Amino acid sequence: MSIIHEESVRGGSMFRDINADDEDSQPTEIESMCMNCHEDGMTRLLLSKIPFFKEVIVSSFRCDHCHWSNTEIQSAGRIQDQGIRYTVKIRSKPDLDREVVRSDSAITKIPELDFEVPAYTQKGSLSTIEGLLDRAVTALQQDQAVRRADFPDLALQIDEFVDKLQKLKHVEEEFTLIIEDPSGNSFVENPVAPQKDEAMTVTHFTRTVDQDAQLGLYPENELEEEKPENNLEAMRGEVLMFKTNCPECNVPASTNMKLVQIPHFKEVIIMATNCDDCGHRTNEVKSGGATEALGTKITLHVTDASDMSRDLLKSETCGILIPELEFELGMAAVGGKFTTLEGLLTNIKDLIVSKNPFLCGDSSTSDRSEKLQQFGAKIDRIMAGEMDVHVILDDPAGNSYIQNVYAPDPDPELTIEKYTRTYEQNEDLGLNDMKTEGYAE
Repeated sequence: MSIIHEESVRGGSMFRDINADDEDSQPTEIESMCMNCHEDGMTRLLLSKIPFFKEVIVSSFRCDHCHWSNTEIQSAGRIQDQGIRYTVKIRSKPDLDREVVRSDSAITKIPELDFEVPAYTQKGSLSTIEGLLDRAVTALQQDQAVRRADFPDLALQIDEFVDKLQKLKHVEEEFTLIIEDPSGNSFVENPVAPQKDEAMTVTHFTRTVDQDAQLGLYPENELEEEKPENNLEAMRGEVLMFKTNCPECNVPASTNMKLVQIPHFKEVIIMATNCDDCGHRTNEVKSGGATEALGTKITLHVTDASDMSRDLLKSETCGILIPELEFELGMAAVGGKFTTLEGLLTNIKDLIVSKNPFLCGDSSTSDRSEKLQQFGAKIDRIMAGEMDVHVILDDPAGNSYIQNVYAPDPDPELTIEKYTRTYEQNEDLGLNDMKTEGYAE
C-alpha cells in the first residue's frame, strides 16, 4: 500500500472537531486492495473528534472497478469507566432518523423479534437507526443464493426474518432497540435535547470480569503493604498527586487529590487534573463515605441572583431537574462536581448548547438550533435572577448537597426529602448484588 495524500493537522491535536466547514481537516488516502474484486481501490481515513462525545477514526473504502464500498468507525479514545446501555422505544418514522454511534464491542438487540447482533461481529459504524436495520438486512441476505441451493429450508427462514426486519422500517407497531456497550463508547442521539427523552432510557453499568477480559482489561496485581494507622489523617493534611492520562488528548498528566470536609455535610474527595500539553482542566468529586441508607431529593427555590453563590456538591449518581424548563439531566452526565449553583448552570449550558455536536455541521437544523439557543437564553436569565425556578438534585445515593445559607437555622427556600430507593435505582448503584453480611457462611 502507498500513501497518496496525507495532511497533518496544523497547530494542535491530531483529532480535530468534526465540522463540514473545516477545510483544513482532510482525510488520509491509501491505495489498498478491494476485497470484492481484488483490484486496487482507495481507503480514506479521517481522525475526528465528535464534540460532546469523543475521538473517532472514520474510514471509507471505494473501488472504482466493481463499485464496492464500505465505511467503518472506530473509537480512538479510552475505554470508559462504566459500560452504557441505550433502550429506545421506536414509535414513529422520525425515530428511525436518530443518529447512532455503535462501537465494535456493542451488542444490538430487538426483543420483539428475539434478534441480537453480538459484539465484535460487525465493525463500528456512524449511522442512524434505519441504517442499523439496513445493515442487519444486508448481512442476513449475504450468501442467500448459496443457501437456497444447499439449504433451502434455512434460506426460507432467513427470508421470512428479513421481511420482518424490513417491516420495522414502516413502524406499523412500536418496537424496542437496545444498544449495550461494555466499553461505554456508543451513543444514541436525543432529538429533543435539552428536554428529557421520554422514549429513551440511558443506563450506566459496571462491567463483569468476562466483559473486562473481552476489552483487554485485567486487574493489576496489587502489592500488599503495611499501611500506617494514621494514613487517613495524613491524607486530610496534604494534597496527593498521581500520574494519569489527559481525557482530551491522552497525553500523560498529573492529578491532584485531597480530602475535604464540607461543613454540615460530610467528607468528599476532590480530584483536579491539569494537562500541560493541551491546557485541558477538569475537576471531579467523589463521596468520601458510604452510600446512604436513603436517597436524597434537594429542591432549591431560586428567587434572586444571590442564590448563584451557594456552594453545591453534585455526586456522579445525582440527576438534575428544572421543572419550569421541562429539563432533566441524568446521573453521570456532567460527573461529580463541587462548585456553585452558577457553576453548575454554566456547565449545563456548555453541555447542551456550546459543545453540542448537533448545532454545527451537517447535523444542524434551524429548528433544533433555535430551540437550544432559547434554552441557553433561559439559563442566562436564571443566572441573572430574572426567572423564578426550582433546581432539584435527586441523588439515590444520598451524597449530594446544596449550601444552607441560614445554617444552623432552616433555609426557607431549601427543601430536603429522604426517600426509599426503588429496585431499579439500587440496580443502577450495584447494591442489589452486594453482600455485606455473612461472609463466613
